[in-house]
Amino acid sequence: MKYCKKCVMPDTRPGIVFDENGICSACNHYENRKNVDWDKRFNELKALCDKYRGINGPGGYDCAIAVSGGKDSHFQVYVMKELLGMNPILFTVEDNFPMTEAGKHNIKNLSEEFGCTVISCKPDIKTQKILMRKMFEKYGKPTWYVDRLIYTFPLHMALKFNTPLLVYGENVSYEYGGCEDEETYSAKGQIENGVAIGMPLEELIGDGITEKELYLTYAPSPEEMARLEPIYLSYFVKWDSFANYEFAKSRGFHDLSHEWSRTHHIENFDQIDSRAYLVHSWMKYPKFGHAAATDYGARAVRYGLMDRDKAIELVKEHDGELDPLCVRDFCDFTGYTEAEFWKIVDKFYNKELFRKNRQGKWVLKDPLYKKL
Repeated sequence: MKYCKKCVMPDTRPGIVFDENGICSACNHYENRKNVDWDKRFNELKALCDKYRGINGPGGYDCAIAVSGGKDSHFQVYVMKELLGMNPILFTVEDNFPMTEAGKHNIKNLSEEFGCTVISCKPDIKTQKILMRKMFEKYGKPTWYVDRLIYTFPLHMALKFNTPLLVYGENVSYEYGGCEDEETYSAKGQIENGVAIGMPLEELIGDGITEKELYLTYAPSPEEMARLEPIYLSYFVKWDSFANYEFAKSRGFHDLSHEWSRTHHIENFDQIDSRAYLVHSWMKYPKFGHAAATDYGARAVRYGLMDRDKAIELVKEHDGELDPLCVRDFCDFTGYTEAEFWKIVDKFYNKELFRKNRQGKWVLKDPLYKKL
């Protein structure tokens, strides 16, 4: 594994690119912000809003926002409703796992603090359980069904409510490194990113799953997509996960303080809605050798909030330590024993990146702390 010389991101992150100086694309993109005319970009956003303002008549919704209830959702709603004067309707997908108290509060707070209607999709629990087991065992992607709905549901609902302007947060590939690494305001290509790309029907059908249960996971037709204008807010404003968190707190957002200290995270404010869901994001670790601690360590270094040596220490301490409560909630929902769960996880460890130590624990062959 090679690591960015500025942050802590390895070259195993899918789609990330390193330049000739060993700097990752995410760091280079962040550095390029100083060359952006942000006032001009914000005026472009205003023009987009004016294009759709009042599209459904006085009092009608004139844009939609895909939200989770998190810190970024609070910032998105603030920009669109309070700064730009739009009348947004919010679309969200809940994953059926037990929610944290913070998660319950935050989705309610979005509606109460900003005065917005929230339409939530609660996926078919039977289908979710079947597909979770199937996708976990075969691909190590247990929440594919929920993640796919997170991408498709807002598109379908924007069509139904005639709100073509559909607002997402950041372009993940551009901001943090990924396969769709293009600086663009258009989020039309997001549906094909690596998190929840469409799967062949033959991979999904069976064990009680038919096309009927998968209906909402299908993307709108090309003709329908042509009627929509999904955008990344991060193209128009400086995107900063930590700044969004500080803003969201000022508007009533709750983090996990006094509720849960996660063993595999180095912050307490990202992806905090449910515990079981985090199994999916942690599965990057056995496959690619990095997880949430690397993600946020890299951002903190990039934003100037900590030095690289401190980030390396935190990555070493936290990245591979999936929180036990995540495992328990996940197993309770899916019906695995914890022994069965770890046996499945074990087969996804990339033997090019990992070896087992004398205690039988998987450890990285080439960890970042060895580079110090």
